[in-house]
Amino acid sequence: MIAAILAAKKLELRKLFLPFDPSLPSMEIPGLELVYIETVQDVLDVLSGQQLLPFARGVEEKVEHPIIERNFNQIIGHEFAKQALEIAASGEHFVLMDGPPGCGKSLLAETFYSILPPLSKEAQLEKISLYQLAGAPYTSITRPPYRHPHHSASAVSIIGGGTNPKPGEVSLAHRGVLLLDELGEFSKKTLDMLRQPLENESVTISRAHSTVNYPATFIFIAAMNPCPCGYYGSKDQYCTCSDKQIKTYKGRVSGPTLDRMDLLLSLKPVNLKDHDFVGIESSEDIMKRVCAARERQYLRYGREICNGSVPFEELINKSPLTAGQQNELQRLCINQGLSNRVQIKIIRLARTISDLEGEETITEDALTKSLSLRKLVRPSPASLTGEGNGMVYK
Repeated sequence: MIAAILAAKKLELRKLFLPFDPSLPSMEIPGLELVYIETVQDVLDVLSGQQLLPFARGVEEKVEHPIIERNFNQIIGHEFAKQALEIAASGEHFVLMDGPPGCGKSLLAETFYSILPPLSKEAQLEKISLYQLAGAPYTSITRPPYRHPHHSASAVSIIGGGTNPKPGEVSLAHRGVLLLDELGEFSKKTLDMLRQPLENESVTISRAHSTVNYPATFIFIAAMNPCPCGYYGSKDQYCTCSDKQIKTYKGRVSGPTLDRMDLLLSLKPVNLKDHDFVGIESSEDIMKRVCAARERQYLRYGREICNGSVPFEELINKSPLTAGQQNELQRLCINQGLSNRVQIKIIRLARTISDLEGEETITEDALTKSLSLRKLVRPSPASLTGEGNGMVYK
């Protein structure tokens, strides 16, 4: 029913009669009057000017139970990776992490959810409508959705579909996070089907009797091992995989899929002897900076959209590069043989880094950091705050 309400809003209807349902949250949609009724006689009474029923003003919000979640102050080391995830949360950028088992990939990916800002009222209604269409339960209205499908999940369950089309995991992650752990274990067909929602932020499902379109604007987080056994390139463990096995394993993630990732992080295990267990920044502190950076983006674009999703023409008009920045970026990308899509993603990253630093324009330092996040150049020592980050640069 909420999906129908949002559709009525787009059609610019002014009054909508709804069946009373105490399980729905109270809704206030500007420009659209919602009237809750139980019988057809109630509709006639309202149209004849009689007093509205007591419950016509809306229903009570669903009581939310506190969710126990991870916190960044529980993660030792990986300072550069934490900074990268903060950038990803601020601009809604995609992240791919690789490294041997036990280096912290899954922990960082699962903790990422704790630095995301609460959903706006409109985003809450979109979330509830998608979960109602899918018949899936949810625990919180205000928190962004977090979906973590197993690698054995079918392509239909992830993308959506069926005889009577229903939203898949990519749509249930709308306005939130989709985490694919052990990315190399997913089938190549499933990963290739992710290209459309990653690029278009929507999923179109066509059947003989209907065609439906579900939104799919989410932050994509992926983690994988460097090889089937997980120890390729490790200094402490011996890799037992053949060259053919490694090539087949990495071949499941195609070049076009890698092109759509904004940040590429390669992690290594952290030596706990080199780190203190106190003074580690909490998720709450990081979330404050993420919220501030997003507010700058909303103000710049005049709507609730981030650098990772805004049309590139609009981004470059609002934040043009200097001639020197354009020439340097082109030179590096030509030397590395990078596609135009990757160049655009580097500019988007630089804009988000500048927003986190409170800069009105894209700075030279932000552009350098964005290049380091694509593993093009080594960052300056000042941009790293500790060892054990495990970054690998070409």
